[in-house]
Amino acid sequence: MNDTARSNLLWATLLVEECRRCGVTDFFVAPGSRSTPMVAALAANDRVKVHVHYDERGTAFAALGYARATGRPAAWVTTSGTAVANGLPAVVEAGTDNVPMVLLSADRPPELRQTGANQTVHQPGIFGCYVRWGFDVPAPDPHSDPASLLTLVDNAVHRARRAPSGPVHLNLMFREPLIPEPEENRGIKLPQHLSRWKSGDAPYTTYPKPETAPPETAEITERISPAERGVVVAGRLGSREEAEAAGELARRLGWPLFADVGSQARFGGEPENLVWNHDLVLLDKGFARRNRPEAVLQLGGGPVSKRLGRFIGESRPETHVVVREGPDRLDPAHIVTHRVESDVAVFCGRVMDGAGKRGGGGWLSGWLGAAGRVERTLHRVEKENGEELAEPFVARAVMRDMPSGSGLVVASSMPVRDVDSYAGLRADAEYIPVAANRGASGIDGTVATAAGFALGSGRAVTVLIGDLALLHDLNSLAMLRGLPVTFVVVNNDGGGIFSMLPVARHETFFERFFGTPHGLGFKDAARMFGLDYARPRTISEFRDAYSERSGSSGPGLIEVVTEREKSAALRQEISARVRVGIEEQP
Repeated sequence: MNDTARSNLLWATLLVEECRRCGVTDFFVAPGSRSTPMVAALAANDRVKVHVHYDERGTAFAALGYARATGRPAAWVTTSGTAVANGLPAVVEAGTDNVPMVLLSADRPPELRQTGANQTVHQPGIFGCYVRWGFDVPAPDPHSDPASLLTLVDNAVHRARRAPSGPVHLNLMFREPLIPEPEENRGIKLPQHLSRWKSGDAPYTTYPKPETAPPETAEITERISPAERGVVVAGRLGSREEAEAAGELARRLGWPLFADVGSQARFGGEPENLVWNHDLVLLDKGFARRNRPEAVLQLGGGPVSKRLGRFIGESRPETHVVVREGPDRLDPAHIVTHRVESDVAVFCGRVMDGAGKRGGGGWLSGWLGAAGRVERTLHRVEKENGEELAEPFVARAVMRDMPSGSGLVVASSMPVRDVDSYAGLRADAEYIPVAANRGASGIDGTVATAAGFALGSGRAVTVLIGDLALLHDLNSLAMLRGLPVTFVVVNNDGGGIFSMLPVARHETFFERFFGTPHGLGFKDAARMFGLDYARPRTISEFRDAYSERSGSSGPGLIEVVTEREKSAALRQEISARVRVGIEEQP
């Protein structure tokens, strides 16, 4: 057997097995030649799950979605060249939003780099500052100690999972011949000093999760405890545990809780202090001006609502605390007084231990009263809208009718804003996990993210997505075979969000460069990729189609055709009526 081929297979086998022992059990793979040793090792290991798709960008986003669902990293396996560059959008999102991933890219050996060799690009450092750590792994040879690879994998997975979690990159050089011929492949032989590792099931080097001392919160507790006019902002949070801690802390302080769509605190077991429609409440500038907080406690990532960010910035609270794992600034208005690097649940527990319990009083009841009036206004407008398919009310219907035990993936642009602004509280109290790629807020990779989220969560998943986001990732529909994923596609023939921006007033060039009408429908795409399809004409037909589809064990697509201009006008009407409704007497 060729020594190079044998060494390649040995190292790839050890790499896959050590990833598994470190908890990386799912591998998302796109086909390619240089990564053949890793593919051969994956095929031979029946204790890992391998998900194959032909587009590297799609597999990278699927790995991202899997990690969003589980909190554990998946591995992304790719060949060399531009295939590696296709992972960058997902890596940017993961690096920005602290999502763990293990990136395994195959590469040419040193003697072929910068020589014009085919499919050879500069891969070390290709992901820039968006990875937590990277290593350019030398090509295997018979004289290399395999234990060095095991310790490398152990360290890489640890770095992906420790706070702040994120992607790590192992760039793996392989020489040809890549693997032994079938008749020569008689298994691999480990050196004697790895016999104990082979006989066990633990990683070569175990990295317990770092036990960071809880942050000192005495000063913060001292500042926020006396404050009556305070708010808790639950931004993007990674777990139900953190969401529950945020809700309990808001209740203990007697403050309103503003829960972002990605906070895991919006849908299911809603806290009694929850002002779910804070974005609409803040439409009334007079109310916002009279109710400026003196203290703000922001937990997790930044919220979707631009209006909320502007409200806090204009309030300039005396105490503004931001709590999130990792050291990055979350302070676009430059008003944060305390930046705490901590697990959110740990921080909340420490503050609750030191803070006294009190009722909310008039401050809290004022916010809850305004929220109730907003909801009544929305209900009236929805009733007056009748059977017309309108984007805000499609979002409300999805959240109202979503089956218990489901999950939601919501695309950037208008879908995530519609859910954040208009989706009301659910009748049941069962938790609905929500995934949204809001680290960098791109529309790319949403379909693949949903596939990975469904695989990781084991739930039926609804995806609320716009037409451009679906077109952007259309080939990832091939990843949905056998998955209970229902796509609700709002097709307004272009970029709906731009109709809400000032540039929409520039009629001479708006439609061509921003509206970007495409004139396409998705019936044939659904048929091509084997998805059930429906195109309802009324809101009742939509609810019937969604109820039927969301109970299916396979994938489906519901196309909701709307008009951009009418949708923009309806949102403006809702805003105008909400402003008036907030000031109504209860």
